[in-house]
Amino acid sequence: MTDTTGMTELTGDCFSCQNDLHLAELPPRERVAADEHWRVAHAIGTSVPGWLVLLPRRHVTAIAELSDAEAAGLGTWQVRLSRALHAVVGCEKTYVAQFAEAAGFGHVHFHIIPRMADLPEDSRGPRMFQQLGREAHEAVPDRRMDEIAVALQRELAGESVS
Repeated sequence: MTDTTGMTELTGDCFSCQNDLHLAELPPRERVAADEHWRVAHAIGTSVPGWLVLLPRRHVTAIAELSDAEAAGLGTWQVRLSRALHAVVGCEKTYVAQFAEAAGFGHVHFHIIPRMADLPEDSRGPRMFQQLGREAHEAVPDRRMDEIAVALQRELAGESVS
């Protein structure tokens, strides 16, 4: 559904928008960082510690719907988060991907995925997504996601602005 400005409105079944409405009450894993346009959360149901999602604070379902202001911050956030993940989890590089196709997760979001140096070849690239949608006993525990989130918050707060 779109409003009179052509922007997509919040839908009641959007997990991302529902969480954004209660940002101050969320655990650290759901509010790693935020600004006027973007929120960062630790991905749920993943076996990869530090797998982040970067979400617009406004409900959009396609990249083309991003405002100029949202678009301007996108690249900066991706680089800042990649640097912070490198410092906190020691990844060799990060993967960045955007699909927003899973049921209940049509809200545009960017995956910022830490790729460790010892990741087996058969799990690299798009195959990394085999580590998402895991059962609770295989997924990063909430407590660990919160620890990573707090460490990332500290790292992001301490970074120098050039």
